[in-house]
Amino acid sequence: MLRKILFPFAILYGWITQIRNFLYDTGLLKSYTFDLPIIAVGNLSVGGTGKTPQIEYLIRLLSNQYKVATLSRGYKRQSRGFVLAHKQSDALTLGDEPFQFYQKFPNIQVAVDANRKNGIAQLLLQNERPQIILLDDAFQHRRVKAGFYILLTAYGDLYCDDWMLPTGNLRENRRGSKRADLIVVTKCPKSISEAEQQKIKMRLGTNQPIFFSSIDYDESVYSQSTTIKVSEIRTTAKVLLAGIAKPQTFFNHLKSENDITMTFSDHHSFTPMEIEAIKSQTGNRFIITTEKDYMRLNGRLPASQLYYLPIKTSFITQRKNFDQAILAFVETYQTDFKN
Repeated sequence: MLRKILFPFAILYGWITQIRNFLYDTGLLKSYTFDLPIIAVGNLSVGGTGKTPQIEYLIRLLSNQYKVATLSRGYKRQSRGFVLAHKQSDALTLGDEPFQFYQKFPNIQVAVDANRKNGIAQLLLQNERPQIILLDDAFQHRRVKAGFYILLTAYGDLYCDDWMLPTGNLRENRRGSKRADLIVVTKCPKSISEAEQQKIKMRLGTNQPIFFSSIDYDESVYSQSTTIKVSEIRTTAKVLLAGIAKPQTFFNHLKSENDITMTFSDHHSFTPMEIEAIKSQTGNRFIITTEKDYMRLNGRLPASQLYYLPIKTSFITQRKNFDQAILAFVETYQTDFKN
């Protein structure tokens, strides 16, 4: 009801974003380019489209051949300006998602800077100069013009069915999708048929390449020192804890009858009081959380109880075509210093 009441503000917000995009499109506001492959991953809506696993997919695709760097804003971090991840970094200085990249992919550079132009410039000054930069959640960051844009939209929550903030969840008008080089419909059921894929393509109403992906959950959950098969822990009474935009699929994948579920806001900063409340409700149960939440909870809850479940993005069809589109873009640059 509140969102409906705020409909006039959604119209106003839409006008503001349209004017801003017009100024960038016409060159009245300057966009900066750089002489290396820059790939931006983002969405039109607020959260929950699977940007993190998509970035990780690109890291796996590219990092064996090229020196890769990721650049994120570092949402809710306690540091400021440009920060390049190092051994003393944590989720507080980087933000949970960049810290996750740093923990999982030690062979890449991970940086944060709300000013993407400055962040890219700082990365290019490093002794280990990256050959490719992946911009995380930068579809609306028009001050930098990436060479390739990947737009994500979640199955069941397509941007063509949404409306501008605050009535809906769109950060900008649907017409912004035209900036994308390709579109990925994420979080699809693995059983999605070719006919349904075609229907979604018709609803999106574009000639841009459209791909369909799903979320693959790992077969195991992990703590600092222990691995347990999901099949072994599924029927165990446990606590499922998530501070992500849309946690229901995570809960559905693991939940059994006697489980406790605890939901927090996306990128939630857990207070000491909340940590104690979690401990008191948990007792001796296992605590299973998302990989992103684990980055903020590790060291604050008992290591013997705290586990996380990794996820990956998986293309349902045409994975090779997606990979080839990315590699073809990268190869348009003079990259004569492959690893």
